[in-house]
Amino acid sequence: MTALPSDARDWLDATGFTVKDEALWHAALTHGSMGERQDYERLEFLGDRVLGLSIADWLYAQSDAPEGKLAQRLNAIVSRAMCAQVARGIGLAPHIRISKQASSDGGRDSDNILGDVMEALLGAQFLDNGFEIARDLVRLLWRPALESGAGKSKHPKSALQEWAAGNQRRPPQYELIDRSGPDHAARFTVRVKVHKVGEAQATANSKQEAEKEAAREFMERYG
Repeated sequence: MTALPSDARDWLDATGFTVKDEALWHAALTHGSMGERQDYERLEFLGDRVLGLSIADWLYAQSDAPEGKLAQRLNAIVSRAMCAQVARGIGLAPHIRISKQASSDGGRDSDNILGDVMEALLGAQFLDNGFEIARDLVRLLWRPALESGAGKSKHPKSALQEWAAGNQRRPPQYELIDRSGPDHAARFTVRVKVHKVGEAQATANSKQEAEKEAAREFMERYG
């Protein structure tokens, strides 16, 4: 059995995690740069789903908003940036087991690494204690984000950008496909695409407005 450092164990307990199988938590805190057989990647995969279901469950219970609005809030709350923000708030960085080189390259303050380890810890919480206990901890740690209204009213282009990032998709691409009418009353048609997801288009009196409406249409269709 791989033992946790005592300071990491104390920190996990104080933060609200319930540690039984120390090897599981040791892996959750271990970055791939350490070259060990077990690191956080598999647990991060699992924790990402635990987080998503926990937040979706909360949003569904708290609101009668339509699916598109729920998805917009979900994507904002489970985003990599939000996971990293939660990680910083609970003081995760010093407890990540990471190589000196990766640490000197800024690994401990990387949104990607902080977010991934945060999700790995949720995966460990789920495996060690079951979904309900993991969900309750998510609600505790993410409460500021849930109560702040994150993702409620976001510019459609920002919402689409976050949705694409949150779903590991390429950034959305906007293309002006038509311009018609006289200069004083021009009409612009813009198409937005997300690779391997789909596309949407909209027409408006300016290119910027057409982009915004195309993003809104995309989110309503696919978000």
